[in-house]
Amino acid sequence: MWRLLKIPKKRNPPDKKLIAAIENLAGFTPANLELYRLATLHSSAAQQNGEGIRESNERLEYLGDAVLGAIVADFLFKKFPYKDEGFLTEIRSRIVNRESLNFMARKMGIASIVRFDEKNTQLQQVILGNTLEAIVGAIYLDKGYARCKRFVIQKLITPYVDLDALVSSDPNYKSRLIEWGQRKNREVRFEIENVKKVRGHKEFTARVWIDNLPHGLGYGLNKKKAEQDAAFKTCVQLGIIEESAG
Repeated sequence: MWRLLKIPKKRNPPDKKLIAAIENLAGFTPANLELYRLATLHSSAAQQNGEGIRESNERLEYLGDAVLGAIVADFLFKKFPYKDEGFLTEIRSRIVNRESLNFMARKMGIASIVRFDEKNTQLQQVILGNTLEAIVGAIYLDKGYARCKRFVIQKLITPYVDLDALVSSDPNYKSRLIEWGQRKNREVRFEIENVKKVRGHKEFTARVWIDNLPHGLGYGLNKKKAEQDAAFKTCVQLGIIEESAG
């Protein structure tokens, strides 16, 4: 009597290189390897799945960006119990900005496992930080928030972030913007557009104008901080600096 045999669904074979890489950079064996396959797949190398969708690490990058920002915010909140919101926001942005994440990713060896269109030789230099965020998202889904938090603190912040240097340094975005204007022969000026009282203190609103065209709008508890915020946003808009990920 003939019996129908149930043929198992085809699965991707174990990727020993990827497993070893995750074990090395994260300190654990992945439970759901498919998450990490996806986390290391850039959209330039993505192919359509059976449903006609081009899967890549972009969704995991979105999730990882949010999780990473929350973990770093929580870490700084507890590390500096007497610092104000502006200080905490500034330090967080310096930790998770694109340049910092690219540096961490290169040091961790993520370049060896990210899959992308290798015809574009410059692409690898700008996608490593994005891939690191996607891996954070994969770890969060695979192992949960607590394990992901340990990864961020033990594998990212502790070895690669010099908090003392970050706290003592004071990037002057206003000066950088003015210097850019001088090099480009562009007129850069700052205007305070509004001052209002908020919960017993003043809040200043500053606007950057370049060649009489409005650019970044910044806020702060004094004129200097508002202008710095406006200058930072304008530097991001113009590509003078990279936007932070948090």
